[in-house]
Amino acid sequence: MTKEKYISELKLKFESYAPISNESWALIESIVTFQKLEKDEILLRNGQIAKSIHFVCKGALRAFVTDYDGNIYNKNIFLETDFAGSTVSYLLDISSNFTLEALEETTLINLDYKKYRQFIEQNIDLKNFYIAYLENNWIVEKEQREVSLVMENATERYLKLLQKHPNIDQRIQKLHIASHLGITPTQLSRIRKLLKKNP
Repeated sequence: MTKEKYISELKLKFESYAPISNESWALIESIVTFQKLEKDEILLRNGQIAKSIHFVCKGALRAFVTDYDGNIYNKNIFLETDFAGSTVSYLLDISSNFTLEALEETTLINLDYKKYRQFIEQNIDLKNFYIAYLENNWIVEKEQREVSLVMENATERYLKLLQKHPNIDQRIQKLHIASHLGITPTQLSRIRKLLKKNP
């Protein structure tokens, strides 16, 4: 797929939240860089300060946290057309508290965060996008995810994930999916078996 196609997907993503003028879009395009990652390659390490927002053109990333005992927990999985990054790290200019790793070969568009912030402050349409994006992803979706962890059982959470990303099972290891759902790989296997029996 061409870079132009990925840029147009990025524009569609922006415009799904708010209309963007041609002038503002030209500013966004001026800070775009492409990056390719191999499977298992680290994009951002725990302890690094994030400098970019990443748009997943193709592939998959996971954000994971390692506790003091060396146990790993997946905080999130990012697939095509998702924005990934350590928001707290680039907002506050502090170290990221998680690691971003490619789960398969991945192509990203990176946006320089400092320049992006300047553009937001100077352009009302970009500011509208930013507010709408934060409200949707950091308030609405975050609350829904927190409620679903308490109110929905693991099977319901798994089915919701499949609805959003139908081929995730073929692409991403069971242990990563299980961690994302807050369950063990054994529990995920049981859920899959039950769903096969009772589709």
